[in-house]
Amino acid sequence: MSLTAVNKKENNQVELEITVGAEEFKAAVDAAFKKNAPKIQIPGFRKGKAPRKMIEKMYGEGVFYEDAVNELYPKAYEAAVDEADIEPVDRADIEVEKVDADGFTFKATVTVKPEVEVSDYKGIKAEKTILLATEEEVNSEIDRRREQNARIITVEGRAAENGDTAHINFEGFLEGKPFAGGKGEDYPLVLGSGSFIPGFEEQVVGHNAGDEFEVNVSFPEDYHAEDLKGKAVVFNVKVLEIKNKELPELDDEFAKDISEFDTLDQLKEDIKAKLQQAKDEQSKTQLENTLVEKVIENMKGDIPQCMIDRRVDELIREFEYRLQSQGLNLQTYLKFTGGDMDAFRKNFEEQANVQVKTRLALEKIAQVEKLDATQEELDAEYKKIAESYGMEADKVKELLPEKEIKKDIASGKALDLIRDTAVVKEVAEKKEKAEKPKKTAKKASKSAEGEEEKPKKTTKAAKAADGEEKPKKAPKAKKVKEEKPADAE
Repeated sequence: MSLTAVNKKENNQVELEITVGAEEFKAAVDAAFKKNAPKIQIPGFRKGKAPRKMIEKMYGEGVFYEDAVNELYPKAYEAAVDEADIEPVDRADIEVEKVDADGFTFKATVTVKPEVEVSDYKGIKAEKTILLATEEEVNSEIDRRREQNARIITVEGRAAENGDTAHINFEGFLEGKPFAGGKGEDYPLVLGSGSFIPGFEEQVVGHNAGDEFEVNVSFPEDYHAEDLKGKAVVFNVKVLEIKNKELPELDDEFAKDISEFDTLDQLKEDIKAKLQQAKDEQSKTQLENTLVEKVIENMKGDIPQCMIDRRVDELIREFEYRLQSQGLNLQTYLKFTGGDMDAFRKNFEEQANVQVKTRLALEKIAQVEKLDATQEELDAEYKKIAESYGMEADKVKELLPEKEIKKDIASGKALDLIRDTAVVKEVAEKKEKAEKPKKTAKKASKSAEGEEEKPKKTTKAAKAADGEEKPKKAPKAKKVKEEKPADAE
């Protein structure tokens, strides 16, 4: 292979002119003949037994050229990219110009990583909000662990109440006819959860196991299924059984059962320490995000749209993976939210744009400041990745190119440089005011109402400017013997 020309074009595109010589091409043609000959039928010869000259006489001398070109051009292109010292950010457009017994010549036009300019990334002024773990958050975590360790018991001697799980059979009818998705068996409906259409759960409350009755409801006007929007329907319902959670007593025994601690106070202290650790990391991440936003505001350079599109694709794949962990898929999610794929992609575009710019800015700073990864840092990063995925480090090295990991480490160092040289003013977290606070009451943080939200991560892979978008809280899949009901979720 020889790289005969490198032509820079507009819009961050580069055209490579590449030639593959006769010797290399001949070997590839020979290999193509051996691969395809057994499939070729020539009159007068058994299938696969015709001589090569007969095949070339019948189909042309270049009958195996196409296969040979397809075999050789990817490696030739990769070698040319290395020789030209460019960084493609998209697939190349390949155009074969000449093919004969002496080899072939082709052009590869590809979009490359843009050159950007960064400035004023040292001494940035910014505020760092100090976040403190609250007693409300500790108690919320304790409550969550009680829920995790609750016993599920069958309710006897009373009717269903909000908070109970009623196992029901149901079938819906629209104008006297069953409708698609309106039937379920042994469906575990949490009463008061709002997972069914408005009015359904309220009509189950007050019934006992064994009761059979009708539920009359209307689908919302904005319901995702066009044929059911605003329609009045009737469900035949049977309560099979009623179950409830029995929470463990909140005492020292509870602490012993679920942790390595002997007392409830010790458990709470440990929870508070871990919450504070997470708060400190969140505070650090928020500061880094603010600093990086200021860096990319001043960055100059044209960002190829293909880089943003590619990052959008990656974010969507990550989103799908999180949905799958909840037992859902993207199609189901879009159905429940009433969205379409085009609108869904647009939701990720700004995030992708920020992340691409962040990556480019940090890589440029690393280049300017000569921030490189040492072998020890590289080995440690491979080990960290291997442990997180339960893989051998050698296997990770096969899957993840060393060049990319080095860039990740260098970008992380660039982020450290920005943060360490910043002029930072620490400020207390602003608490939201209650509507009618008592004079002596402390204002509770809104985040204390539920499980602590995890901070968006600023990684060494330079995703500092914006954490990955998490899916809107998707409905958990419930086990039913038949099709999932249209009114669920």
